Amino acid sequence: MTQPETTPDQANAAAAPAPGEAPDAKQVEAIVQSAVQEISHIATLPEVTMKIIQLVEDPDSTANDLNKVISNDPALGARILKVVNSAFYGLPGQIGSINRAIVLLGLNAVKNIAIAASLAKLFRGGKISENFDARDLWSHAIACASGTRLLAKHAGLGLPDEAFLAGLIHNIGIMVEIQARRAKFVQVMEKLEKEPETTLRQAEQELLGATHEQFGTALCKLWKFPQSFQYVTGFHHNPMDLNEKNRTLTGLVHIADVLAGKLELGFTRSQETKEYDPALLLALNITQEHIDDVAASLPEALEETKALFQSA
Repeated sequence: MTQPETTPDQANAAAAPAPGEAPDAKQVEAIVQSAVQEISHIATLPEVTMKIIQLVEDPDSTANDLNKVISNDPALGARILKVVNSAFYGLPGQIGSINRAIVLLGLNAVKNIAIAASLAKLFRGGKISENFDARDLWSHAIACASGTRLLAKHAGLGLPDEAFLAGLIHNIGIMVEIQARRAKFVQVMEKLEKEPETTLRQAEQELLGATHEQFGTALCKLWKFPQSFQYVTGFHHNPMDLNEKNRTLTGLVHIADVLAGKLELGFTRSQETKEYDPALLLALNITQEHIDDVAASLPEALEETKALFQSA
């Protein structure tokens, strides 16, 4: 006899621990995978963006291959050129073609810009509950992205597009919760309202069985993002838990996240500290003076970047 197909909600319920019990590793994995598989049917990156990611990860692909894919989506091509020709990059002269942008910036940079432009659409939305508005999450993502990019310059990291995208996606696990488990997410926000001392991760663990870090990491794997972005989504609250060679990008995102919280830019309830870890600052060679410089320029950078991606 054929068994009825299990729905994502049923799978999630079956995987959930008994009330009052912490989920074990297998239960967490089942909870996370159920939600991530569901979001793949609700909100995902456009097909052309997924093709771009696959192309850039293929060592045999060329600039011409990437140019052909982007040329099939004129709207995306226009958005990429808008970013490339903005103060965001500050390149001399106007760049009139995607091919020229690829030559000047490289395949990886153009891929990151395409992802950032596509993500703007996923973050769109309005008020989900009395104490949560998706637009605040987008504002915080942009603030953290801009802050990470500015800090990367001070750290001598380079790769401004990679730093920007890392900051942009750090809380993308919250989008999984909103899209796939909205009713539970609303309960999480209600709990935080009633219990100010409770952290977002604690509330998520109790009501969803997993945290936005775990949901975010799983989504990055599904979308075939580089390992460095999986570290960002999974460890942005605890970058020192990563080994030294994998810590830099996640550490910069963490500092930018704390700074955005101190400046009260967008949704800040995900934060757990308003202090910078001295060991992390030392490891990344970031000083308080660097942070103060970023803080001074962040509001202007935030407005410029919002304007840049608002029509994405």
